[in-house]
Amino acid sequence: MESFSVIWISFVVLIKMNDVDADLGAEQIPEVSENLFGTFDIVLLTLIIGGITWYLLNKHKKTKTMSNGRSYSIQPTSMSLQSSTENSFIKKLQSSGRSLVVFYGSQTGTGEEFAGRLAKEGVRYRMKGMVADPEECDMEELVNLKNIPNSLAVFCLATYGEGDPTDNAMEFYEWLQNGDADLTGLNYAVFGLGNKTYEHYNKVAIYVDKRLEELGATRLYDLGLGDDDANIEDDFITWKDKFWPAVCEHFGIESTGEDINMRQYRLEEFDEAPDRVFTGEMARLQSLKNQRPPYDAKNPFLSKIKVNRELHKSGDRSCMHIEFDIEGSKMRYDAGDHLAVYPINDIELVEKLGKYCAKDLNTIFSLINTDEESSKKHPFPCPCSYRTALLHYVDITQNPRTHILKELAEYCSDPAEKEKLKLMSTTTPEGKALYQQWIIEDNRNIIHILEDMPSCHPALDHLCELLPRLQPRYYSISSSPKLYPNTVHITAVVVEYDTPTGRHNKGVATTWLKMKIPDPEKELPTVPIFIRKSQFRLPTKSQIPIIMIGPGTGFAPFRGFIQERNHCKEDGKPVGETVLYFGCRKKSEDFIYEEELLDYEKKGLVTLHLAFSRDQPQKIYVTHLLEKQADEVWKIIGDNNGHVYICGDAKSMATDVRAILTKILQDKGSMTEEQASAYLKKMETQKRLSADVWS
Repeated sequence: MESFSVIWISFVVLIKMNDVDADLGAEQIPEVSENLFGTFDIVLLTLIIGGITWYLLNKHKKTKTMSNGRSYSIQPTSMSLQSSTENSFIKKLQSSGRSLVVFYGSQTGTGEEFAGRLAKEGVRYRMKGMVADPEECDMEELVNLKNIPNSLAVFCLATYGEGDPTDNAMEFYEWLQNGDADLTGLNYAVFGLGNKTYEHYNKVAIYVDKRLEELGATRLYDLGLGDDDANIEDDFITWKDKFWPAVCEHFGIESTGEDINMRQYRLEEFDEAPDRVFTGEMARLQSLKNQRPPYDAKNPFLSKIKVNRELHKSGDRSCMHIEFDIEGSKMRYDAGDHLAVYPINDIELVEKLGKYCAKDLNTIFSLINTDEESSKKHPFPCPCSYRTALLHYVDITQNPRTHILKELAEYCSDPAEKEKLKLMSTTTPEGKALYQQWIIEDNRNIIHILEDMPSCHPALDHLCELLPRLQPRYYSISSSPKLYPNTVHITAVVVEYDTPTGRHNKGVATTWLKMKIPDPEKELPTVPIFIRKSQFRLPTKSQIPIIMIGPGTGFAPFRGFIQERNHCKEDGKPVGETVLYFGCRKKSEDFIYEEELLDYEKKGLVTLHLAFSRDQPQKIYVTHLLEKQADEVWKIIGDNNGHVYICGDAKSMATDVRAILTKILQDKGSMTEEQASAYLKKMETQKRLSADVWS
């Protein structure tokens, strides 16, 4: 600040001098005595200020040099001092005597979890491991990993969206695509996380595995592909149980045979609350109270709910139309984008968990990584209370994975319960079958397990370490910024169902959102949100015809599309044919946005094809209507280069739609099945065929 002040004084004085000189030139004042300073004074003052400024600036430069090569980096929410070697995973490996690095590309946390389990197991094979986020590493250093003896890089990579890498793996993926690094001597293995119901199943892992080999790296074990639509946990443990013997054979090492049950984090509890305690923030303390843009996953905007109304007219299901206020947030969205919502767990479940673990939920605690080299110091924002951790940070409703059951077994006093948990954590046929039936098919979460195994009383801090992070929920935005620049709308069915054990499960986010009803007499309810950009976009030219296929809440993004096309029409722009295929169970129950759609149809903006599956003895779905309208479909996509959009269930509806489109191209376009498939692929490449689907 000292040098800044001197420079500022010097700047002001020089400005004043220049003003005086200008005045003298303009007014031709003959008397020097009328000047602000005498000539000698000006020269002397300039020399003094210049000398002081030079001294302070050079002193500042010396301070920078002594800072050991550090540079200052100003982030949106804080200022931090970062070491230039901080992103060198090679130096971290060398300084800590490690040879195994496990990189993860994760959107929901599963890839990161698998990476952590592999790194932890490395100790059993005399390979001390480290988990690494490729976004925080200089991935070009892969060329130097061979210099560490018996080194190995493993990649746990999820495929996201339409065959895309996850956000944190994007730069690494592009580096592989565009670079030609010599990776000779690099030992590697890849495990992919995908879902077979999606068109581009495990595309990222398949590409990375192939590309690393092309660049000269050595594949130590075959590519593993996990299918989240089936049992990705089974896929992973089956793969890694064959992966480790391959590693041992390659490096000539043997397993120690010891089970690895060491904790990754150490516990610190506070008798008195510290000054800094997190209460649900994602990263920056007090960020939900002291809001400042830009808003993203680590800094969500606390939005007020302006509208929350029921869309179903009758029946036992509920569908919500919710409007979030984003005025003043500087957040922008486009029709087709997603809204992310950070939910809170059911307080009743949280209290139950506290009771089963015999813990005072008001206790403030912190989990601190025992690995000092790790960039992840805590599993979630710490310190916080156990109640905050269970409400905001930990997923307590997911089916626990096998490694959690293995740890739980150690807390059982009943030998039969202990053996049952241990068996389910193994890769034996009996263990896998029991896990599939007792955990997956019976749909048990951690609370159900503790209810059904009364002798199991785990330490709550250990559960907080083991359980995955509670993830944001993503919803297709059902509005257009052309009409609603200051609000974002979503359309969501409330999730609730009965399990085979007679329990009633509820969706975390939709159950929580259902309670947030605006009351004009009270403060509006708030929800932490952020916008996730999407590739699901209308054509840039409004005259291009489009077909939208979206049964149920799959209609959500198309509501925004139709609003946008209507806005173009009202502005006098040409609008191409706009066709919607929509379906639901009964017209009288769940025909959502009925009045809006019928009004748009009357205006001549949209052509509706409606399927009410249970309004007649024989069920009719949107796929049946699509088959009947083969001529219309061919005219739009074959003759007029129109666009097709699919939104909804990936497992059956989206797959059936692709099959029908292939058949239409064959019948109406005189194509072979191979040519029709190639035509659809080309449409995808041209962004003329887009899908926003879920399983």
